[in-house]
Amino acid sequence: MRVPADHPGVAELFAVLAYGEISAFYRLADDARMSPSLQGRVAFASMAAAEMSHFETLHAALTARGVEIYAAMEPYRRALDAYHASTNPSNWHESLVKAYVGDGIAADFYREIAGTLAPEVAEVVREVLAETGHSEFVVHEVREAVRHSAADKDRLMLWGRRLLGEAITQAQYVMAQREDLTDLVIAATGDLADIAALFDRMQLAHADRMAVLGLH
Repeated sequence: MRVPADHPGVAELFAVLAYGEISAFYRLADDARMSPSLQGRVAFASMAAAEMSHFETLHAALTARGVEIYAAMEPYRRALDAYHASTNPSNWHESLVKAYVGDGIAADFYREIAGTLAPEVAEVVREVLAETGHSEFVVHEVREAVRHSAADKDRLMLWGRRLLGEAITQAQYVMAQREDLTDLVIAATGDLADIAALFDRMQLAHADRMAVLGLH
């Protein structure tokens, strides 16, 4: 059974996605400065541009529903800002892992939900979760770094676990605070046990991404 397009949680879903996209835009633009190469700066700038495009898609989707995007995003500022503050990269390689793994954690969560949403809603969700590009660049950079340094590998493996833990903590906090969004997630997944299973699948997907980076 699909979640209807007029479910009140849909606007909440679009709002939290929108704040996530605009936050990612600023983060990528800032982190680009840590790149030791021009190629890295351009890669992150391009990824930031893709995030802004996704934000505009959500802006249009919310406007079509008669929802003012800035007011709708406001309730999510605290949780998402807290996530980024607690996972602020200290160097370029941590930035790369966060761009690849951190964003993937959130995308896994929302894609799971999208499968049971009304087609027109699911289409928007999947569009804004599309690959922002340059994943091959990120994978190559990280794999090269950890191939040459066991210390870097150990540090980045710990960093990846921290990203996962903080992301799940903030997702649980958001759902606890926003009743309509919680109702949407439960309607999309089935019940609280299915939500727990969803988080388990997210952890497995996270492990797969870490392995791609050579962090296993």
